[in-house]
Amino acid sequence: MITLHTWGTPNGHKISIALEELGLDYDVRKVNITRNEQFDPAFLALNPNNKIPVIVDSDGPDGRPITLFESGAILIYLAEKTGRLLATDARERYETLQWLMFQMGSVGPMLGQAHHFLRFAPDVIPYAIERYSKEATRLYGVLNGRLRGRDWLAGATYSIADIATFPWIARHEWQGIDLARYPEVKRWFDTIAARPAVQRGLEVAR
Repeated sequence: MITLHTWGTPNGHKISIALEELGLDYDVRKVNITRNEQFDPAFLALNPNNKIPVIVDSDGPDGRPITLFESGAILIYLAEKTGRLLATDARERYETLQWLMFQMGSVGPMLGQAHHFLRFAPDVIPYAIERYSKEATRLYGVLNGRLRGRDWLAGATYSIADIATFPWIARHEWQGIDLARYPEVKRWFDTIAARPAVQRGLEVAR
């Protein structure tokens, strides 16, 4: 059994979507980050970096429990555990990992900053708003170009790269982005949003 420690954020939704897509049994432990529950000693024992999500799998690779944090690492683990959502062909596998790292290194951090300065910062900081709004626009352009003429971000099938990126695009309005300006992203987004497992995953800890 997998225990998912999470909250209703894009990074949390990545893992609940993957678990739903893979049909794995899991329990949910909500970590209310609006009440700073991520700093509780019990949670810090699971992730000293005080971030969700975290999984604890009672049936780890060697039959013993394993605890994992960092959403990208968790997605790779779940894909390898089930043999799904990550190609075994070496070229396609690395292509998928490349776009997963693009999400982790660019899409998540930069769009997260756009969220903060556009919606949550206690003071209006024009420089920060302009900087991260421009970067959001640039990243959507990269994704739109990548998706031109292809169904998925990497390889021939839906993968953990798509799952990782989708929840951040789901908050495009928070980033000041009109999705209609990026038709390839919108087509890809609408296709994923229609998946029943994605819809279930988005409701977890919302």
